[in-house]
Amino acid sequence: MDGDPDRALLSNFLRRFGHSHFTAHYKSDSLRPMPPLVMNPLKEQDSTLLAAVAAGDRRALEQLYLGYHRRLARFLSRFTSRYENVEEIINDTFMVVWQHAKDFRHASQVSTWIIGIAYRTALKSLRQQKNVRYPPGAEALAEASTDPTRDTETQDWVMHGLRQLPLEQRFTLELAYHLGHSLEEIAAITDSPVGTVKARMFHAREKLRRSLPELGGGGVP
Repeated sequence: MDGDPDRALLSNFLRRFGHSHFTAHYKSDSLRPMPPLVMNPLKEQDSTLLAAVAAGDRRALEQLYLGYHRRLARFLSRFTSRYENVEEIINDTFMVVWQHAKDFRHASQVSTWIIGIAYRTALKSLRQQKNVRYPPGAEALAEASTDPTRDTETQDWVMHGLRQLPLEQRFTLELAYHLGHSLEEIAAITDSPVGTVKARMFHAREKLRRSLPELGGGGVP
């Protein structure tokens, strides 16, 4: 639909990578209308779309892109305030999805697989930046667990503490508290043993306790 911001984002995505990227293995039968997916559960819909992407269906990729863009953008904007960097990470993520959809082995949910690609892409991008910039006024550790009456000074303390964490530890906390992933899902996303995920959570919390003295008394689990 004209004026749809999601369609504009997708258009920019397709223009950036060029038609040839999507037609290298594009089959003529992918021009057929996709079967209706609205009645399928979300997980089944993602699996159906990814299978279509593996078969060379560009429009299935478009649907996955539109379905995940807003969620990934909100998540990544917690690590960098640069809009162009967020968009580049998302675009690079879906280029990998396009190129490797056929390699998906259903060892995890499609959403876990896609977020894992975004995680690795973001980690590489942020490490290449000399200074990782955080958006002003970004949310604290967990929106759901943050007291909305918390004053500005405490919010500043929380952001200061989060900025001191190594990226792997910060990502682990954000994946758990912001996106709501379990330890097992975070292990799959980060391609790490569950024990490593637990260690990152532990060390991140300890660093936050030291950085946030007013939260360091028995109130932090």
